[in-house]
Amino acid sequence: MSNQNKGSELYKGIMYIVFSAFFFALMSVFVRFAGDIPSIQKSFFRNLISFFIALFALFKSGKKPEIRKGDLRFLLGRAIFGTIGILCNFYAVDNLLLSDASMLNKISPFFSVVFSYLLLKERISLPQAMAVVTAFLGTLFIIKPSAELFETPAALIGLLGGICAGAAYTFVRALGLRKVEKSFIVLFFSAFSCLATLPFLIADFHPMTLKQLLFLIAAGIAAAGGQFSVTSAYCYAPAKEVSVYSYSQLFFSMIFGFVFFSQLPDILSIIGYVIITATAVGIFIYNKKKQSS
Repeated sequence: MSNQNKGSELYKGIMYIVFSAFFFALMSVFVRFAGDIPSIQKSFFRNLISFFIALFALFKSGKKPEIRKGDLRFLLGRAIFGTIGILCNFYAVDNLLLSDASMLNKISPFFSVVFSYLLLKERISLPQAMAVVTAFLGTLFIIKPSAELFETPAALIGLLGGICAGAAYTFVRALGLRKVEKSFIVLFFSAFSCLATLPFLIADFHPMTLKQLLFLIAAGIAAAGGQFSVTSAYCYAPAKEVSVYSYSQLFFSMIFGFVFFSQLPDILSIIGYVIITATAVGIFIYNKKKQSS
């Protein structure tokens, strides 16, 4: 592949990872508006809506889903780790301070780079590794984890969720390299997650108001946008080059927090935004120079 084509795919990957950050931040707003509903129930409806949207997208494309030899293990890897990641993250949100749960979830870009190296043998340059670590440190200024973070099992569950999310995105990258249809990747994952959580939903279903149901449907639509975007991002470019841009979700969360919940960032959060922005700009310039050399 020529440098020009590589550069074009990198820019598409960056664009889609930012889109995914926007949609996932919007999803969190709708999940919060849905109120006091078990995390498994929220997860089920989130993925159920994504399933139907992915099914419609696949049907509209006219492409016949095909699982070639070797694809199934990557599809299962994406589905299993993705499902565990969602459940752990929702559990952490329900049982930790929101800032602590967010910090644990934001380690996923770091682990996606690590897993990409371990599973896909995608080499990581020192500047790229430093960018991911620096961006993660920037998030600490924003979310300011409490001293009690690891005094509860929920923190370890949240940590496991971040690690699993990083692994899931690596499997998405592997499927993208194998040219598996993006809509089918989302469809398979959503169907697997729904089936995995269905028994728990039946055992402990909580009746919902129409308002709560509508918010969960909206969360599912936003989640579908996030899933399609993040799947496209990792299909176009490796994690080492685009994962740092997923931290833009914190910016969208800040905007939504102000608009919907009248929340304003403090000075430490602003410092974190500056660090992350500078890191993203720096790695963008580094990748651009690398493509042109």
